[in-house]
Amino acid sequence: MSGEALDLSGLVRTLVEPIVDYPDDLEVTQNEGEQGDYLVEIRVNEEDAGKVIGRQGRVIKAIRTLARAAATRDARHVEVEIVD
Repeated sequence: MSGEALDLSGLVRTLVEPIVDYPDDLEVTQNEGEQGDYLVEIRVNEEDAGKVIGRQGRVIKAIRTLARAAATRDARHVEVEIVD
């Protein structure tokens, strides 16, 4: 485990930014919980929400999978959520 926080918000931003039509409205925040787990919140323009979710949730599921894989290196748990 490293002493620094993982930059999962940067990873998620890199994955989401090319997908959305309004990248200026994209906001990605990362919070660390008490037990060392991470919560990454994605805020997008409401017209872009469907693109980030994808058909049957495939896009957001892929983003969550990549974020969890990155967090696994430091034995951490991460949740990625889209916030209204």
